[in-house]
Amino acid sequence: MGLALAVIGTAQLMVVLDASIVNVALPSIQRALHFSGANLEWVVNAYTLAFGGLLLLGGRIGDLFGKRRMFVIGVGLFSVASLLGGLATDEAWLIAARAIQGIGGAVASPTALALVAATFSEGPERNRAMGVYSAMSGAGGAIGVLLGGVLTNSFSWRWVLFVNVPIGAAVVLLAPRVLPETDRQPGRLDLPGAFTATSGMSLLVYGLVHAATTSWSSLGTVLPLAASVVLLGSFIAIEIRTAAPLMPPHLFSDRTRSGAYAVMLAIGTAIFSMFYFLTLYMQDILGYSPLRTGIYYVPFASSVMVFAILAAKLMARVGSLRLIMAGTLSAAGGMFWVSFSTPSSTYLNAVIGPMFLVAAGVALCFVPLTIAAVAGVRPQEAGISSALLNSGQQVGGSLGLAVLGTVAASITRDRLHRLGPPVSHIPAGAGPAVGSQLPAALHHAVNHAFDTGYVTAFRVSALVLLVGFAIATLTIRVSAEDIAGAPTIVAA
Repeated sequence: MGLALAVIGTAQLMVVLDASIVNVALPSIQRALHFSGANLEWVVNAYTLAFGGLLLLGGRIGDLFGKRRMFVIGVGLFSVASLLGGLATDEAWLIAARAIQGIGGAVASPTALALVAATFSEGPERNRAMGVYSAMSGAGGAIGVLLGGVLTNSFSWRWVLFVNVPIGAAVVLLAPRVLPETDRQPGRLDLPGAFTATSGMSLLVYGLVHAATTSWSSLGTVLPLAASVVLLGSFIAIEIRTAAPLMPPHLFSDRTRSGAYAVMLAIGTAIFSMFYFLTLYMQDILGYSPLRTGIYYVPFASSVMVFAILAAKLMARVGSLRLIMAGTLSAAGGMFWVSFSTPSSTYLNAVIGPMFLVAAGVALCFVPLTIAAVAGVRPQEAGISSALLNSGQQVGGSLGLAVLGTVAASITRDRLHRLGPPVSHIPAGAGPAVGSQLPAALHHAVNHAFDTGYVTAFRVSALVLLVGFAIATLTIRVSAEDIAGAPTIVAA
């Protein structure tokens, strides 16, 4: 049983870790593969869109074709994509590999959680297994940022992807020997729903990112945005009509549940934008190494784990709504605080304090939002309702990063234009490193232009979190009975 839990926990750690390990390597990836600032977002978005958009389908595939079988396939696909990504020589290659990673993760993660229930008996044994699984999910963020810094600094950015290959190979070899296969359930896949949802969100993000480098009126912006509206509208129509919807519409009829999904969208925006822009700020503007950046993120990830445990203990005493309100306000305060950073700031006076507030805020929200998402649902739908919450975080993060990236690029482009030659020709998506060969005064001015874009994105993110606070206040109502009787659901 111990080896079975190690296999499941390792796979979950690998999938969760990959959402954060790449962030620290982004500046190195940008320089090595000559990414534009706008396209650099796709290193993150390609993974999260595929992972979040297909998470529900991945769980359904496990039900229909066997959880262990699909777990092995998912981990195998993830590992192969990691190898291909590490070998990438251009933007398109790496982005495609990251998308395939996301597909593999979307299959592996929900089946890993289901295999915990299938492998371990209900009671203390399963509770211990769930605790280990939860620890792996929580530790992934902390280990990811630190390991990403170590690998990038000591070897190359490619090793943040290569590291998954031997781990994944070991899981694939051991899983059939230590994990039981589950019975296949009757039913069918909602492939049209999965296709229209994922492609619609991808085109929406693409259109927003394209606007950052060109304009809102260009065909490259208008056509993808128009196509995304058609596809997402089609997705809604499909889900209403199909007998086995990927996203059951009736789950949104409850005000508390819909409010929980909306708040998680706001939190996803905050987390993804903070990791993305703060990484660029610390490495490109403050000049920190990848290793130093990774170490500086450890307090954030550690604080998330500590405050998530604290939230679970406080739930019965203070209730879900108060924790969510406190959490969204804390995170908004942290994002607003970090928006006052400048090129001459330091980690101690401009980063660690805001980072702590954001970490505490999002952690206080995780458990009560999960309870709100599953309160009142039928037991057989608790899993899909929780998975929708997790999908919302991933998709909301991708969409938020696209919007905030467009905002930051527009502000930076305007600032560079005001400076005039020889810096006005620098593309806003190029990154502040392009100004390093300029005279000191102009280099500082370029850094200030990019910093202005970053801090504007932080302020918009703070406003999004305040909107999340307002939504929670108006919609979320969770009773003490809901808290006491909530099923054990772990973030996928």
